[in-house]
Amino acid sequence: MELEVRHLRVLCAIADTGSLHKAARRLGLAQPSLSTQLRRIERALGAQLFLRDRTGCRPTPLGLAVLSRARPLVAEFAAIVTETRAAAARAAGGFHLRIGATASRAIPGWLRLLRTRVPRIEPTLQMNVSANALLAMVAAGRLDMAFVHEVEGCPLRIPAGLCLRVLVAREPQFVTLAADHPAAARTEVSLADLAGDRWMVDATVDGEWDALCRVLRAAGLDSEMLHGDYLTAYSLAATGEVVTVSQPTAHPRPDLAIRPLQGDPIGVRLLLAARTESELDGAYPELEQAYWAVAHEAPVYRRWLERARPPGTPALPGAGGQAHALPVPRRHHGMPEARRPQVNGGP
Repeated sequence: MELEVRHLRVLCAIADTGSLHKAARRLGLAQPSLSTQLRRIERALGAQLFLRDRTGCRPTPLGLAVLSRARPLVAEFAAIVTETRAAAARAAGGFHLRIGATASRAIPGWLRLLRTRVPRIEPTLQMNVSANALLAMVAAGRLDMAFVHEVEGCPLRIPAGLCLRVLVAREPQFVTLAADHPAAARTEVSLADLAGDRWMVDATVDGEWDALCRVLRAAGLDSEMLHGDYLTAYSLAATGEVVTVSQPTAHPRPDLAIRPLQGDPIGVRLLLAARTESELDGAYPELEQAYWAVAHEAPVYRRWLERARPPGTPALPGAGGQAHALPVPRRHHGMPEARRPQVNGGP
């Protein structure tokens, strides 16, 4: 067996994730197939590269030596492929911008603006619940950029060499509950108001399960936690079976109530990642406009921003691109330092 770049990618993915299961998910392979590939690579090199136990996989000393040579080769090959494809697309009169993203209502508007404003660019989209997987794909040259969210307290694994642009330094996460839930009558809901409710979150979204567990424990609650995708969670929330975390830009529905949580205990950072600053410059303005357009259309989020904004900051752009009388910070649009998250009034 002769080693190829794809085999080096396998080694890097296992080392980065520390798990055959997670590496297989990142690479789009079945775990048995990945395990077979790793055994073949180790046989070809004549040495064990990873130690496997119940806690995962970690490189042996020889594995670390191989990885130190493999990583720059994988990165260089990805750069060759990306640059060659881009040059070929430009010569043919067009360019496919490969975008990855976690869920956001800003995405349709972003793609529309890119098509309108950037001649000959055709954006393509790959969705994934895992921000870490998307960032790895950008670093490997399989995507040109990724729009992801980082859950507070659960830092993402940012691959070396990526450039980041912060769209929102701290976006509060709201709660979605049935429209006839007693707490829906309030403009702001405390965690204590939801003490008797079950929560449903998608545990495959990087950091969300851990963040909610941490917040509930800090509030002294031992709420039942259910795993489910957010489409299911919203359906069950509408019938009063569960409550769930939601993005503040979520579209209003007559059978659901979207409310801020008192003290804003759960927050995320919204990031755009690419391999170069010039790539970020070419797509960030459209993303920024698309995001604040959907924020403008979300009445509960607009009211939260009005309360959270510091005095004298620029106006929020509306859906048509015109400034409206809702000031927010221009670059990061994050929550001001004076309004850090609290749980039930605590520090």
